[in-house]
Amino acid sequence: MSETRHPVTAKIGLWLGPLLFILIETTADLPTNSITHMADIASLMVAWWITEAIPLAATALLPLVLFPLLGVSSGKDIAKVYMNSTIFLFIGGFILALAMQRWGLHQRIAMRIISWFHGSARMMVLGFMLTSAFLSMWISNTATATMLLPIGLAVYASSAASLDEAAKHKLLTTLMLGIAYACSIGGISTLIGTPPNMALQRIFSISFPEAPEISFAQWLFFALPISLSMLAVTWLVITRRYAGKQFSALAKPKNLETGHAMSYEQKAVAVVFTATALAWIFRRNINLGALILPGWSGLLPHPGLLDDGTVAIAAALLLFILPSRDRSRYRTLVDVNTIAEIPWKIVLLFGGGFALAKGFTASGLAEYVGQQFISLKQLDTVSLIAGLSSMVVFLTEVTSNTATAEMLLPLVASVAQAIEVNPLLLMIPVTLAASMAFMMPVATPPNAIVFASGKLRIQDMVTTGLIINLFAIVIITVITWWWGSRIFALQ
Repeated sequence: MSETRHPVTAKIGLWLGPLLFILIETTADLPTNSITHMADIASLMVAWWITEAIPLAATALLPLVLFPLLGVSSGKDIAKVYMNSTIFLFIGGFILALAMQRWGLHQRIAMRIISWFHGSARMMVLGFMLTSAFLSMWISNTATATMLLPIGLAVYASSAASLDEAAKHKLLTTLMLGIAYACSIGGISTLIGTPPNMALQRIFSISFPEAPEISFAQWLFFALPISLSMLAVTWLVITRRYAGKQFSALAKPKNLETGHAMSYEQKAVAVVFTATALAWIFRRNINLGALILPGWSGLLPHPGLLDDGTVAIAAALLLFILPSRDRSRYRTLVDVNTIAEIPWKIVLLFGGGFALAKGFTASGLAEYVGQQFISLKQLDTVSLIAGLSSMVVFLTEVTSNTATAEMLLPLVASVAQAIEVNPLLLMIPVTLAASMAFMMPVATPPNAIVFASGKLRIQDMVTTGLIINLFAIVIITVITWWWGSRIFALQ
């Protein structure tokens, strides 16, 4: 959900959070004071996150005050949780994305891909969806939707000139939904594509410090099939609903040319971007069964000390060093002003979620919660995955996807331990489902951006989104169970 606070809901939440805090503190019969205090804090944070009583990032700072006051953790220890390698992976990746946007490389990529698909509405929408998904793997889905919306409207105006009003509405609806949905779907493919993915990586490492890290390449190989499956299903659903045979012979728009040759700055950013992506993918050994591709970090004297955050910051530093030829704009590819453009409220939100996970573990609340769900051991794993996915898909229609992931991941980690299944078997579906909200305009920033254009009716988004939500639950369940078992050894 985008951070759009509703005044009434926020006012209710502002009082509901402290009320829950007091009720749990005075009435709950929990094993220890530490578990009780952690439950107080968690209930307060959850209430304020769901209702957005205060800004999400502000709620994320509560552990820095409440943990030391209530004896859950020292201020020094919990402050360390707010800055870690996952945060630096996000910061480095975002600086790379800002460089692409600064020099127009993302727009050039978009125009090039879209220009390959023309001749019918279905092909046009497929071009926009593939472009949206690819860009959202590397830059924020908000930025992608913001950029592609005016391009989509321009292409629509050129292509729909000869259509009647009913056909124009159908074509525009197809295009708008395709852009919004593909931005969310593409983001799940990479660790840096959407905040819940990065939350999973860090919360998993906090909850299970002895477990192998989730690497960029490992996640890409697992999540890309889900993303492609969702793109195919979404494209089929929206085009079958809105793009009929009357759109089979649309003229190629004339405004899709990429214009002049690539500038030096675009080429330089493209090289750094490509090198970074390859460095992420091939950092560790890639096991293909009969063949193992050795990772480049093995050539270094201390490969175990490197992680994906190291690569991200190295790329960011390179962008700060490489000069720009257009000195009238910037002296280097990115400069100090770029730091101000990093979404620090998301960084703080990450930190609050990581602190919550740390508090769950340190206080003993994680183990206690897990024991309360020991009866779930009787359920077969597929039903458990499907149930969790369903709950989160519809919950995130009205709550922040990042906050939802931050709240639920520590809980499902403890439940997985209690029922003796691989924690990733439950944590991965929660993470993926948090990004699969397609019904409501406020569910994701791309939905909100497209709906705010005034070109889309809410009933079209709700009815189409409901169908795609249901497909998302099935796809997440099946691929997590089948493909995830091979990538992450979930069984």
